[in-house]
Amino acid sequence: MEYLALLMFVVVCIVLLLGYPVALSLAGTALIFAGIGSATGVFEAAFLSALPNRLYGIANNQTLLAVPLFVFMGAMLERSKIAENLLNAMALLFGRFNGGLAISVTLVGMLLAASTGIVGATVVTMGLLSLPTMLKRGYDQKFATGVICATGTLGQIIPPSIALVLLGDVLSSAYQKAQLKMGIFNPDTVSVGDLFAGAVIPGMILVGMYILYCLFMAVAKPESVPSLTDEDIAEIKNGQSTIVLMLTALLPPLALIFVVLGSILFGYATPTEAAGVGAMGATILAVFQKQLTVENIKDVSRSTVKITSMVFLILIGASLFSLVFRGFGGEELVHGLFEQMPGGVVGATIIVMAVIFLLGFILDFIEITFVVVPIVAPILLAMGLDPVWLGIMIAINLQTSFLTPPFGFALFYLRGVADKSVKTSAIYRGVIPFILLQLLLLLALAQWPELVTWLPSVIYS
Repeated sequence: MEYLALLMFVVVCIVLLLGYPVALSLAGTALIFAGIGSATGVFEAAFLSALPNRLYGIANNQTLLAVPLFVFMGAMLERSKIAENLLNAMALLFGRFNGGLAISVTLVGMLLAASTGIVGATVVTMGLLSLPTMLKRGYDQKFATGVICATGTLGQIIPPSIALVLLGDVLSSAYQKAQLKMGIFNPDTVSVGDLFAGAVIPGMILVGMYILYCLFMAVAKPESVPSLTDEDIAEIKNGQSTIVLMLTALLPPLALIFVVLGSILFGYATPTEAAGVGAMGATILAVFQKQLTVENIKDVSRSTVKITSMVFLILIGASLFSLVFRGFGGEELVHGLFEQMPGGVVGATIIVMAVIFLLGFILDFIEITFVVVPIVAPILLAMGLDPVWLGIMIAINLQTSFLTPPFGFALFYLRGVADKSVKTSAIYRGVIPFILLQLLLLLALAQWPELVTWLPSVIYS
């Protein structure tokens, strides 16, 4: 009976690969297997009676209210020409140096990641804005596309990331479940704020590593990362003062990020409350940028409704899938497999990370968060892993997966907006150094978990 659970997991992956909607694939596969199990007497239909309570819990989940608000904030900023102004300002700061434009793209990508929290939005925006400019200025195709893809995936780890919001909610439930299994009936909790705090230092380290690589290229291959000419600088300034450009481009988004993220980290607001402030702040910035048009409001609203509906439908389908999976004894089977693995908790963690990395080729982070993490996280947490460390490791692991050829999502996003003259092979080769940097970060976090756990312990102690 237990192996029917694993068969169900394999079938749902195949169905998703065939292109069927995620939420319907999860729910449909679960119901089919539940029907087969009930007919053959190996599945208790009573497990499905818990579904209404789960759906009610999803509908009442205050943390998940942050999702539509953060999506609205990101979409509004995307349409407010914030990214374009930021790129121009950073180009004025660093553009006179070899590799300066790449450093500008990295920093703008970091700020966009902190503003939008969505990988696809950041990659597409930076691809449209910066790639033509970099190629026009003589940048090597491989390096230019690699920088854009890598910085685009920062939306996975830089708070306030949508991925961390969803991971925080799932890990909170998994952590409580793990503690109850361990006989702790007054369980500790893990919040989205904990994950945000845990992601700050690894995120900054990763940005620093990207910048160091840009500087290395400026020294090793200066011809592939040329500086901007005086004519380029004059074109960017367009008769405006440098100081005015810097202040108007940098201060508003930085202030918004500080208010949103700072209020969460220092306990002044919940993620949901901060997301509401962020959505209002993004709207105010759009007013000042003269971009709050009826058409933009319609586009932002449609994008928000689509993404939010997708998230909640997937969550409902995943809830049904996990109930049936548990009914077939899947959790016990996975737990038994983990206990038999050589290397104990270390071996189990490596296997889980490898599986999540491979699944990242075919599944989106939302699907992995709602399908895979609830299965493996309670077991790993019961083995003694820190929930914040595990959440950040999963996020960076998925970030690396989204960047890895030939199936990385970030590569497809950039391919979709890049000019036909940009070769797909150039994109694939360009991201390899950045993949190695991300793997190096994963190893560093595995060796020194304090890089993740120190800041949450200081803030929330």
